[in-house]
Amino acid sequence: MITSLSPLDGRYAKKVQILSEYFSEYALHQYRLTIEVEWLLTLAAEPGIKELPKATEKEVRILNTLLRNFTPQEAERIREIEKITNHDVKAVEYYLREKLANTSLKKHLEFIHFACTSEDINNLAYSLMIKLAGEKVILPVLDELLKTIQHLARQWIKVPLLALTHGQPATPTTVGKELLVFAMRLERQISRLKKQDIAGKINGATGNFNAHCVAYPKVDWRKLSKKFVQNLGLMWNPCTTQIEPHDTLAEIFNTIQLINTILIGFDRDIWGYISRGVFKQKTVAGEVGSSTMPHKVNPIDFENSEGNFGIANALFRHMSEKLPISRFQRDLSDSTVERNIGVAFGHSLLAWKSTLKGMHKLELNGKNIREELDNQWELLAEPIQTVLRKHGVTGAYEKLKELTRGKKVTQKIMREFIRTLPVPKEDKIRLLKLTPETYIGLADQF
Repeated sequence: MITSLSPLDGRYAKKVQILSEYFSEYALHQYRLTIEVEWLLTLAAEPGIKELPKATEKEVRILNTLLRNFTPQEAERIREIEKITNHDVKAVEYYLREKLANTSLKKHLEFIHFACTSEDINNLAYSLMIKLAGEKVILPVLDELLKTIQHLARQWIKVPLLALTHGQPATPTTVGKELLVFAMRLERQISRLKKQDIAGKINGATGNFNAHCVAYPKVDWRKLSKKFVQNLGLMWNPCTTQIEPHDTLAEIFNTIQLINTILIGFDRDIWGYISRGVFKQKTVAGEVGSSTMPHKVNPIDFENSEGNFGIANALFRHMSEKLPISRFQRDLSDSTVERNIGVAFGHSLLAWKSTLKGMHKLELNGKNIREELDNQWELLAEPIQTVLRKHGVTGAYEKLKELTRGKKVTQKIMREFIRTLPVPKEDKIRLLKLTPETYIGLADQF
């Protein structure tokens, strides 16, 4: 909508819509409701809780149908209840009671949210959100991004490129090798993200199963809790305060921050290569690069990506610093922060898609790359002085410094200098054959 406060819900809504399935308020209620239903079924299956008989097949169907039919319109009913309770998780509990009031489960409504604190529900809901969004959206996009960089790296692995250190001409490399550096860094972090556990807990008001043990002292609550959390696909945290301390979430956010930071570097380098003319960009019919300069084809995808990475990382950084900290057993300062998890992922998704879009527009400008290299014969000062050192020639570095530093050296000047060198014929021939374009070491062999 053009009246939306956040660009994620307005300008960029279509690009990040897929995340609303996992991070919207509706999705949060859906996950909370899932936890409440699964906890009720788990309690009913526990032989030590005799007052709550095992759910019949019909009752299981009732509960599953309730979850399956939970729509945004149904979620509005929870919002209405919350206006009275001023407590969102309690509103979910009352909603579930309301939905089951005319079913065979009506005699057991008091076992909904049994012995739970709201954080028992919330920590598991948020963990499921991140786990499923990671599997269905985040990792697939990151894998696509990685594969695209790897493909371009392999495609251009043998294309010589003038390197820059401190922004100045330096020992040549290849286009593909420089892209491969980013690919290998990303691959390591994405692999780490895939292996990351997400913790969860369900253990009561201060993490000690206090009320549980008073009501049912013979039930093995730790065992039941562990089984419940693990059945959700999460890692059980056996020792917490009222809140699960979110260390695993912080680890995930930190890893994504690093992935985004690596890609900021990638965006900036590609931007620089476009500026230098290493890459051209495919033009799009009807697209405008400037409101006044008709010739321009701007690297806007990489610029948009960099900006969104900055916003995402600022949010992830705050969350990874804030969420693991609680005053004593509980305070609510984490609650409003958690509601912005989807915002951080939204800006990340925008950035990842922008980088992908930009990469698909890239075309190699071979002519410019060759001209750039052919204009830098002074780069051969490094291999020449290294060969002189090999043969023990005194002042090798200084001789080349005097010839090249701050000066424009042509092919003719460099080759005439090589012919005067006091080195064996074999080395001299190898140096005479060398050009800035062929001086790439092992860059094409990665």
